[in-house]
Order: sequence, then structure tokens, then C-alpha cells
Amino acid sequence: MSGKTVLVTGSTGGIGKETARGLARLGADVILVGRNADRAEAAAAELRRDTGNSGIEALTADVTSQDDLRRLAEQVLARAGGLHVLINNAGVTKERRELTADGVETAFAANVLAPFTLTHLLLPALRRAGRGRVINIAGGVPRGRIDLGNLQGEKSYVGLAFYNQTKLALMAMSYAFAERLPEPGITMNVAYPGHAYTSMNKNLTTSAYPLAARPIVPLLRLLMPVLYGGEAVGKAATSSIRLASDPGVAEAHGVYFNSNAQRAPWPASVRDRRNRDAIWALCRELSRIEG
Repeated sequence: MSGKTVLVTGSTGGIGKETARGLARLGADVILVGRNADRAEAAAAELRRDTGNSGIEALTADVTSQDDLRRLAEQVLARAGGLHVLINNAGVTKERRELTADGVETAFAANVLAPFTLTHLLLPALRRAGRGRVINIAGGVPRGRIDLGNLQGEKSYVGLAFYNQTKLALMAMSYAFAERLPEPGITMNVAYPGHAYTSMNKNLTTSAYPLAARPIVPLLRLLMPVLYGGEAVGKAATSSIRLASDPGVAEAHGVYFNSNAQRAPWPASVRDRRNRDAIWALCRELSRIEG
């Protein structure tokens, strides 16, 4: 990856930071993106020390904000050289429905709309690289239905259940984006990381869980650090690191990769064109991006 530039959103902790660490070890110049400037700088300093790679820098943006995404894109586009890999990793889960300053439900804004917007805005930088790769990170439990009448939690909202739907919606949006990408030199794929115990799920209260799971939440809190902490967080970065770096998948486009970085079938709800078209149309409307 020497001489290549990678941007990873949500990379100040968890799977995103481990993805950035792995790519930095391969010699890539890595741009970390986080909401908090101090935390982002601390993460960049840690990775520089750990990997011996001085080409790691931090930028600050709240991916739930359309203005912040545009400012971030301007900073990246102003850099010399292109962007070889964009990894849309940042994810949000909320205990209750909240709207952003743009009037968008927060989890949908981070998990679906942000990858849609940022990828569109950074297409010129990806073109400049010659062969650009876009990798969108799925999550949760990637199965079930997409409720087109509840894409922003308008009808019902249970934190983790809605998070699962936003990640399915991300997959549907990514499939639609890959279909529409005009440049043969730019690829877009989805990577499923598997489960990991990160700050995003550590702080969830019982009310964020579906009703049937709430009685076992105390047990889950005991088991998750054992089953999905430590090395599991690093393993969860395997698929995204491979998609960003492996020449063997350079031609893969519009493909879903599982946690072992193997090709996997898209969920049925993602294969449903009605879902893809509806989510694409909503993202266009909310982002004010034509495409």
C-alpha cells in the first residue's frame, strides 16, 4: 500500500481504528476521521508510534452533518494526489429516535446517508487516483426486512433493531450505487465485519435492545467482552483491510464480503429493487445530490 492514500471514517476507535492500523502497517498514508479533534489526534499519534508509519493524519468531521461532510470533502480534494481507498466505517446506534440539525434521523444519517454523500463528493479524488476503491462497512445482523415506511424510524424505534435496518439500508444503497457508478476504474463493495465489543455497544442501556432480549442483557454484558473483545476487534477489520489492499479483489465491484473476506450472497431485502430504488431516492433528496 506504499504510495496510496486511504481515508477511514469513524477511525478513532474500535473496528475503524484497527482497520487504519492494519493499512498503516502495509505502508498506506491514512487519514483518520473522527468527531472529536483531541481524540482523533491521539489516535493518529498512537498509530504512528505503533506502526512506525509517519503518514497518518487526523481530520475532524461529524458524519451526521451534511455541512461537515462537505467541509471534509473539500479538505481531501485540496490535497495533492488522489484518494485510493475510501472506507465508510463510521456507525451510530441510538437508544431513542433523535434528529440531526439537518432534520434526519441520526442513525440513518450516519449509517446510510453519510456514505452516500461522502462517496459522491470524493469521486473526483478517487478518479485522480486512477483506480479507486470504496468500501462500505455493514454491521449488526444482516438479514430481515427493510420497512420502507420506517426508514427514519417514523413509525417505531428500538435502537438495535433500527440499527440493523440502517445497515441493511446501507447495503441496498451500496448495491444501487455500484449499479450506477459510471467509471470502470472505481469499485464499490460492502464488507461485513462480524461482531466486536466496541464503544458503540458498550454504553447501550437495556431499552436499546428488542423487548425479547431485555431479560438477558445482564448476561450479554458479561459475555460480550469475553467473546467479542480483545482480538475479536482486530479480526473484525480483516474484511475491510483485504478489500482495501488485496490485488486479488481489485476488480470486485458490487460484491458483498462476509467477515472472512469471502464473497457472500446479498440478503433478500437488498436484492429487492423496490428497496434499493426507494433508499436511493431518499438519499438523493436528503443530501441534495443529483445522481
